[in-house]
Amino acid sequence: MKRGLLRLSAAALVAAATATSACAPTHSYNGFLPDRNNQEIPDPQVGVDTRDTIVQRFGSPSTTAVFDQTAWYYVSSIQESVAFYTPRITERRVMVVRFDGDTVSGVEKYGLERGRLVAYDDHVTPTRGRELGVIEQLLGNVGRASPLPREEDQGGTRRDRN
Repeated sequence: MKRGLLRLSAAALVAAATATSACAPTHSYNGFLPDRNNQEIPDPQVGVDTRDTIVQRFGSPSTTAVFDQTAWYYVSSIQESVAFYTPRITERRVMVVRFDGDTVSGVEKYGLERGRLVAYDDHVTPTRGRELGVIEQLLGNVGRASPLPREEDQGGTRRDRN
């Protein structure tokens, strides 16, 4: 009896360990990685660095300014997901490098605390037209199709079936 109880408790312990390990969070890294080989890359120096040295040191930017090319944005984020829950961003870093001509004129860094939540409107814009009900959809084409042409209408002669 004690062996059965011991086996049951061991099986329960293994099942509990398996269940809890399946719920461990997974991390995904997206965008620009500011530290290569665990070595922090020094920030761009204002008045010293140029566009070419920034590209050599940091690579191509994640995005650039829309209307003019005076700012480059390097964006990175870390996202954590647990089991089937919605993933959440745990860390975000944005580095903005501003240029005056070809030389760096300013460097700004932002974190997750400077982010903004954007509330999307989930309402649907109505369109003009007629909404069809289920019966109209099922029987909508009944009587609309032209009848099959007869042989006489096609210019052929009718043959007697004797």
